[in-house]
Amino acid sequence: MFAFLTISDYFCNEMKQGTILIVDDNRNILTTVKMLLEDTFEKTVAIANPNNIPAKLRDERPDVVLLDMNFQSGINNGNEGLYWLRHIRKTSPQTQVVLFTAYADIELAVTGIKEGAADFIVKPFDNAKLIATLTEAYKKKHAGKSTAAGDEGRMYWGTSPRMATLRSTVEKVAATDANILITGENGTGKEVLTNEIHRLSHRSAGRLTAVDMGAVSETLFESELFGHVKGAFTDAKADRPGKFELAEGGTLFLDEIGNLSYALQAKLLTALQRRSIVRVGGSRQIPIDVRLVCATNKDLEEMVARGEFREDLLYRINTIRLHLPPLRERKDDIVALARMFLDRYAAMYNKPGTAFTPAAERKMEALPWYGNIRELQHSVEKAVILSDGAVITEHDISGSTAPKDRPAAEPQTIDEMERRLIGKTIDDCGGNLSQVAQRLGVSRQTLYNKIKKYGL
Repeated sequence: MFAFLTISDYFCNEMKQGTILIVDDNRNILTTVKMLLEDTFEKTVAIANPNNIPAKLRDERPDVVLLDMNFQSGINNGNEGLYWLRHIRKTSPQTQVVLFTAYADIELAVTGIKEGAADFIVKPFDNAKLIATLTEAYKKKHAGKSTAAGDEGRMYWGTSPRMATLRSTVEKVAATDANILITGENGTGKEVLTNEIHRLSHRSAGRLTAVDMGAVSETLFESELFGHVKGAFTDAKADRPGKFELAEGGTLFLDEIGNLSYALQAKLLTALQRRSIVRVGGSRQIPIDVRLVCATNKDLEEMVARGEFREDLLYRINTIRLHLPPLRERKDDIVALARMFLDRYAAMYNKPGTAFTPAAERKMEALPWYGNIRELQHSVEKAVILSDGAVITEHDISGSTAPKDRPAAEPQTIDEMERRLIGKTIDDCGGNLSQVAQRLGVSRQTLYNKIKKYGL
């Protein structure tokens, strides 16, 4: 029997935060541990059946899992715990797992930690040590938290019916090797969705290799994707593998596939059909084993009709099509996303407690967000930076009111045309100035001068 002490006996100055999932087939232990941790974690979830772990990972998104090592009566070798540890690490790699066992087996502890467990607790446990261990696991989970778009690179699904349907489809197809084409406007999260597909696939232990097809010049295309051998051209001083080889056993993500020229489409198609590549300057066929995911904001069927995209290549990359709806068609998710970004940037810029006014949230729901999630994120970051206090009002929120690809009026001067072209390219490249300079065919210094000239 385990004595219950309140958290104030140990960490009276700590605030409740995060979610913990407790998995143990002993219901007395579940009840005791759950009561013990309710003053430490904002939410405690307890289950006796480990088969419910996948659903709880998806629905609760716990920060920490306290995982029993043995569930079947009479079996105490820890294999079940290691199985579920591997499952959690594969499907939710950011979640910290602390192993829980009644058998003080040092070898098992070492095995579990090698498999990715954060720590190990032996029953009967000491209350203070249990709390300290789980608190440390929570801190470890958030110590390296990413500040990039999306939640630690994870997909935010939201609550809209269209996203629920998309999620269901993704969960079905991710485990297969089917080629996937992701469509959607700029800023809808196509790269984040690709990360999710890779994470859920049986190739998750392999590498996810991304290529921006709009940023690869025609002269470097074959070398970039297929690699080259030493001496293939002037600067080829050593053998170099291409993206297909680097993605071996994993996922190859070809972003902006609609920007690939017609001539290069044939070379890509040949590699996909043969499932092998030849390095530039070489002669040996190299087999490739990759799962292909492509993305575009263009209408490829319309491009096929205009003779700009190969129909046979479209069939090859389009086994499964996933469409990400624009943010203005999933308005119920806008405020939730904005609050997520607000928490992130309030922490980043040391403005704790910052909150939106109701009017600010209503304005965000009303704006069309033609730049989608990326535009919303930038708007929230800007509001946090410029806000004078801890309240963000509707006046602090800015967003586009017209599609960026619809000119307000016909440009009258060369300078106006150049300014619009540079601005659009910056948007298309997500602010990556190296890609912008490459796409426009100018040096970075020339690009900097133009940006300064036009106040971009």
